[in-house]
Amino acid sequence: MKGLDGRVAVVTGAATGIGMGIVSVLAQEGAAVVLIDLDGEGAAALAHELGQAGRTAMAFEADVVDRAALDVAVDEACAQLGRLDILAANAGIYPTSTLADMSDSDWDRVMNVNVKGALHAIQACAPAMRRNGYGRIVLTSSITGPVTGQPRLSHYGASKAAMLGLMRGAALELISDGITVNAVQPGNVLTSGVRGFGEDFIAEMAKDIPIGRLADPAEIGWAVRFLASEEAGYITGQGLVVDGGQILPEGGIDPEA
Repeated sequence: MKGLDGRVAVVTGAATGIGMGIVSVLAQEGAAVVLIDLDGEGAAALAHELGQAGRTAMAFEADVVDRAALDVAVDEACAQLGRLDILAANAGIYPTSTLADMSDSDWDRVMNVNVKGALHAIQACAPAMRRNGYGRIVLTSSITGPVTGQPRLSHYGASKAAMLGLMRGAALELISDGITVNAVQPGNVLTSGVRGFGEDFIAEMAKDIPIGRLADPAEIGWAVRFLASEEAGYITGQGLVVDGGQILPEGGIDPEA
C-alpha cells in the first residue's frame, strides 16, 4: 500500500488503549496525527513522544459529546496542517451495569459518548474532507453488540450496534464527496485497563480466542490503517471483525478430541 505521507489523521480517544495503537500505526506510516482526548495531558504526552521521534503530531483536549469543543479542535488542526484526510472515531467507554441497576443516566452516558461522539466526530471532520474531495472515516465498533453479547454490557453492546447503523447511513451520504465510512470491530484487546485485571483474568479471556491471545492495540491500528488507505477506496459501509477468530467456534464437543 502507498504510505500515508502528506495525509492528516484525526484520532479521538487517542491517549490510551486502542486509540494509542491507532495513533502509533498511522504516525509510523507517515500521517500527521491529531490526538483528541478528554485526557488532554495524556494526549499531549503522546504527541510529544511522537514529535521526539520525528513524527508530526498535535494534541487537543476535548469531549466528543461537546460538539462545539470538537469543532474548535478540528478547525484549529486544519488551520495548522492545511488539510484533513482520515478520521478514526475511536472514543468510547464501557462501564458495567446489570439491567436491573441500569439508570437512564447510565444508558444515556454510554450512548452519548459512543454513538453521539462518533456522530460529532464525523460532523466536525467531513467538511474539510469534502473540500478536498477525499476522506477515510473509520469507526471503532466491537464484536459486542453487533455479533455477540455480554452480561452487564447491554448499553455498551447497543451503542456499538448503533454505530454500525450510523456508519451505513453516513457511508451513503458521503460517498459522492469521495469519503468512505467503515468500522473495525475488535474482540478482546490487551489495553492497560485489561492488564489491570491481572494475568489470571487475561489467561481466562484468551481461552475463548482460537489464536490463543488478546489483540495488541496496534493490531487494531493496522486494520484501521488498511481502511484508511487509498487502496481501500472501493470499500464503504462495512465492518471489519478483528478478533483472532473469537466469534468462530460453535461450542459444544470437539469431535476430534
